[in-house]
Amino acid sequence: MVLSSLSIIFALYSCAVVVAYDIFDPTANITITWDVISWTPDGYVAVVKMNNYQMYRQITSPGWTLGWTWAKKEVIWSIVGAQATDQGDCKEFPSDIPHSCDKNPRIIDMQPGVPYNQQFQNCCKGGILSSMGQDPANSIAAFHLSVGNSGNTYSTVSPPGNFSLLGPAQGYTCSPVSLVPSSVSLTSGGHRKTRALSKFHDSIRHNFALRWQDRRVE
Repeated sequence: MVLSSLSIIFALYSCAVVVAYDIFDPTANITITWDVISWTPDGYVAVVKMNNYQMYRQITSPGWTLGWTWAKKEVIWSIVGAQATDQGDCKEFPSDIPHSCDKNPRIIDMQPGVPYNQQFQNCCKGGILSSMGQDPANSIAAFHLSVGNSGNTYSTVSPPGNFSLLGPAQGYTCSPVSLVPSSVSLTSGGHRKTRALSKFHDSIRHNFALRWQDRRVE
């Protein structure tokens, strides 16, 4: 799938699980990037990607659950490659109903074999996310979503916050959002570089203390 020529990267996150420090993988993290690739009349379209940069730890079945809190009254009009676990209260939309109106959406991966029109690149593995050290090709998960009620300019769009990532017997805590440079995509057979409108990014650190800022060992 070729992305639009516009892109923004909203933020950078660090997240930590409350387990012992791993001397064999001291910089272990799962990084989340959120690329805004185009504007819509009431919001934007984004690609959300998770990269598991941990060398040894993977997320196994029943898979990951990614959550966040919207900054305003945003809704998810549509999503490809994943789905929200709860539609939420959409009573303000009696006719054209969003995929999710939840203030705190929780997103899960699609299962293998879903129809082609529900798939997105690196999606649909049942939430299984391999580690970079063991299986780099399957250490990425991604989905595509259309966000509404958000504003559709640089000055009116706000990134979501309070990101969380859950896996089997694993829980992560995340840092505040920070802006990072736009992602670059290649189009026209690799001859043209294009950038997203905006991007935010979240590193989910697995083996550090709950207070990720100083990385103290518990």
